Amino acid sequence: MSIPKIIAADEAAKLIPDESVVSISSSSGLGCPDAVLKAIGSTYQSKGVPRDLTTLHPIAAGDMYGIDGIDQIAQEGLLKRVIAGSYPSGPSSMPSPVIWKMIYDNKVEAYNIPSGILFHMHRDAAGKRPGVLTKVGMHTFVDPRFNGGRMNEKTTSDIVRVVEFDGDEWLYFPAIPVDVAIIRATSADLDGNLSYEHEGAYLGAYDQALAAHNNGGVVIAQVKRIVERGSIPTQAVRVPGVLVDYLVEAPDQMQTTQTVYDPAISGEIRRPHTTVESAPWGVDKVIARRAAQELRDGQVVNLGFGISALVPSILREEGDENAVTWVIEQGAVGGRPLLGFQFGCAANAQAIVPSPDQFTYFQGGGFDQTMLSFMQVDQHGNVNVSRLSARPHVTAGVGGFIDITAHAKRIVFSGYFTAGGLRVRAENGQLYIDQEGKVNKFTDQVEHVTFAGRRGQELGQEVIYVTERCVIKLEADGLCVHEIAPGVDLQTDVLDKVDFTLNVSPDLKLMDARLFEEDSNGLLNLYVSVVGS
Repeated sequence: MSIPKIIAADEAAKLIPDESVVSISSSSGLGCPDAVLKAIGSTYQSKGVPRDLTTLHPIAAGDMYGIDGIDQIAQEGLLKRVIAGSYPSGPSSMPSPVIWKMIYDNKVEAYNIPSGILFHMHRDAAGKRPGVLTKVGMHTFVDPRFNGGRMNEKTTSDIVRVVEFDGDEWLYFPAIPVDVAIIRATSADLDGNLSYEHEGAYLGAYDQALAAHNNGGVVIAQVKRIVERGSIPTQAVRVPGVLVDYLVEAPDQMQTTQTVYDPAISGEIRRPHTTVESAPWGVDKVIARRAAQELRDGQVVNLGFGISALVPSILREEGDENAVTWVIEQGAVGGRPLLGFQFGCAANAQAIVPSPDQFTYFQGGGFDQTMLSFMQVDQHGNVNVSRLSARPHVTAGVGGFIDITAHAKRIVFSGYFTAGGLRVRAENGQLYIDQEGKVNKFTDQVEHVTFAGRRGQELGQEVIYVTERCVIKLEADGLCVHEIAPGVDLQTDVLDKVDFTLNVSPDLKLMDARLFEEDSNGLLNLYVSVVGS
C-alpha cells in the first residue's frame, strides 16, 4: 500500500494538470476545501497554471460572500467549464459572486445538473459504467428538449440525451471520468484514512475519491489535523487511505459558513431545545405556520431552503418538534435543520448518511412529503426556483430540487404571492396589503421549469402552493384557490394579480385567523389536531 504524501496547499495546486476534470466536495461553506482552492487560484495568478479546468460541484462550493469556494478559482483561463448542482447565491443587496459574473458574461461554459444525478454520475464513472439512466429531470430545464441544463450562450454541447430503453423514454447523463478529486475531512492518519468527526456532513467525498482513483487520477484531501496511524477507529473511517494520494493540513478550516465549530452540528452532543431562538414574528412566519398544517404525525419530511426552512421552528414553538422526522440533501436524518449560514446542517440529528445515498432515497420517493419554496409558478403548475435572468445570482440553481420532487408523493411549495416592493403585515387575525408587489410570481409561463406540473399530474403527485394571502392546489383542470386569508379580497388581491385564470373551489374557506396573530393564542391545539390526525 502506498502511503499518502503530506504536502502544503500550494504544492497540491501544482499537481493539477491543465485541462483536468476536477471534482470538488462541498456544500456552500460546509465541507469546503478552501485552503486548496485558494492555493489553486493563487498559483494560477502567479504562474498561469493550471489552465482550462472542468470542475464538478455536486453541491455549491462557496457561500454568498464569494470569499471561499469556487470564487477562489473563478478566473478566466483557469476555468473552462463548470458542471454544478448548485452555485453560490446571495441577496440582491450583495455583490454578485465572481462565478456568476463569469457565467452571465459568457467567460466560462456552465451547466446546472441536479445534485443527486451529478453524485450518481461519479459512482458510474468509478464503476466504469456508461452513466445515469433516469426519469429525474424529465420535462424540466435539464431535459435537452428544453435547455439541457446549459446556463449561457457560451455553453453549447449536450451533456444529457433523451434515449429509448426497453420500450420507454429516459434521460441519459453520461459518466464523466475524473482526473483530480479535492475532498475534505476532519482527521487523517498517516495511512491516509479519513474521519469526519467534526464535519456536519460526509457529502459525496467517498464517491468523488473513487471516481478519481479508479480513473487513474489523484485524490487530494484537506484535513483539520493529521494523527498517528491506528488513531482512527475502524468504523469511523469514511474514506479509506487506499484512495488518498495527498494530505493537506489546514488547522483553521471552518466547520461551515461563519461557524468555526459547533459539536451539535457534527452529532457529538445534543443541544437543549431552550437554546434555540423562535422564528421572528412576520409574514414569513404566517406562511410557515400554514405550511406546517400540511404535516401529519410520524411523517418523514424533506425540507428545502427559504420560508419552508422555518417550519421546524414553528413545530418547536407549538410543542410538536418531534412530530416529524426531517431529512435534508446534505445527509442529516432527524434533528433540527438549521437556518441562515448553517443551512444544510442539522443539530441533534439521529444519523448522517452520505449525500449520494440520501439522493437515492429522495429520487425513489421514499419519504412522505417535501416542503420547498418557489420563485415563479405558471398556469400548468410549473415551478421555477433555478433561474431569474434579471437577478441570476440570487438563485443557487437547481440543487437537489429536481431529485426531490421527481417522485415525491406530496409537495408543499411556499412563497409570497407577488414580489418587487410588496409590503404586507399580519395583525389582529388578518392580512393587510399596504403596498402590492410589482412582479407577478404567478405568471403565464415560468422562465425555468424546475418542477413540471403536468408530469406531477401524470404521476399523481399532490401539489400545494402556500402564500401569505391564499392556498392553491394543482388539479386536473389547472390551479385552484382553496383558501384565502382574512382581510384579503379574492378578486382584487388574488384573481386579478395573476397572468392566467385561477379556478376557485366551491368550498373556498378562510385561512385560520390565529395564523395571523403574533401570540400563538391556542395554536398548539390547532397543530395537535392537524399533526396528530
